[in-house]
Amino acid sequence: MFGALLPERFVKSAYKVDYDDLYRRGYRGLIFDIDNTLVPHDAPATARAAMLVRKLRKRGFCVEIVSNNEEPRVKSFAEGVGCDYVYKAGKPKCGGYLEAVRKMGLRREAVMVIGDQLFTDIWGANRSRMHNILVGRISFREPPHIHLKRILEYPLLLAFFAREKKRTKSS
Repeated sequence: MFGALLPERFVKSAYKVDYDDLYRRGYRGLIFDIDNTLVPHDAPATARAAMLVRKLRKRGFCVEIVSNNEEPRVKSFAEGVGCDYVYKAGKPKCGGYLEAVRKMGLRREAVMVIGDQLFTDIWGANRSRMHNILVGRISFREPPHIHLKRILEYPLLLAFFAREKKRTKSS
């Protein structure tokens, strides 16, 4: 019933994803959220985020930021890390994801979405029929409307981790 809200995988941090494995498995594009995925909420681009994007591009990935934020925030961040972007994406709607895929010149099947929220990043990726990884949030300091979404996400995350535990036991 809630399958569209559940991620394919969970990794503790966007900085701990095995990108070499993704590349070996045929992924050539990566779509990232910004806030609490690559940096704390409303933080500027960091050297760590820029280094990650440089490393990924050198590896052969196309990298796009897809964010619901306004253009000044997204453009500044994307320029700071060295990648293209889609702003006011309207996640969980499909348009922003599909625009990013088009800009990369790839098929959806070759793109991985990485984000920290079920109701925007993961639901949007699933609605767009794109592979996805949920990552742990970087900071607990968030605006009230996002905090409310976190409370609503909690039972779904419990269901996801229970499913993963059951799947791991049966393997």
